[in-house]
Amino acid sequence: MLKIVTPKLLDELSHNAIISPRKRLNLNFHDDLADPINRMLNAFELGTYIQPHKHENPDKREVFIVLRGSLVVVIFDDSGNPVDFILLDPEKGNYAVEVPPGVWHSVFSLETGTVVYEVKDGPYLQISDKNFASWAPKEGDSGCGDYLMQLTDQFNSWKVRIKS
Repeated sequence: MLKIVTPKLLDELSHNAIISPRKRLNLNFHDDLADPINRMLNAFELGTYIQPHKHENPDKREVFIVLRGSLVVVIFDDSGNPVDFILLDPEKGNYAVEVPPGVWHSVFSLETGTVVYEVKDGPYLQISDKNFASWAPKEGDSGCGDYLMQLTDQFNSWKVRIKS
């Protein structure tokens, strides 16, 4: 079956992400979690927190293609220090990033209505899909908001250094 991404679909997904407790929502395009290529739309709202993680054992690539809004992809070293920030924003000319297997990363939205097309090697098995960083708060922990604010501040400082 054809899967067509329309403004109406993006609006509906974003609306549902706004009212979601996690402030994000995905819509799978793959029919089965065992599919060798997982494809989905992923709507990210302000304040959503994704614990830094990597895809390793099994190794998986993860691709983010921004369709609307702006998303920051944070790359970390093994100690949890941010080493790069990639701003995905079609108005700024950065449309996509492919994160290789074994690379610590997280993402956060800079504006409401942000939606990406995400592609990841399958199959999806919840038990082994992500290796979560022990140096960052778990989703739902009390420190998530402060950690996200710290990452946002570091990104803003990084932007200033890049422009200088």
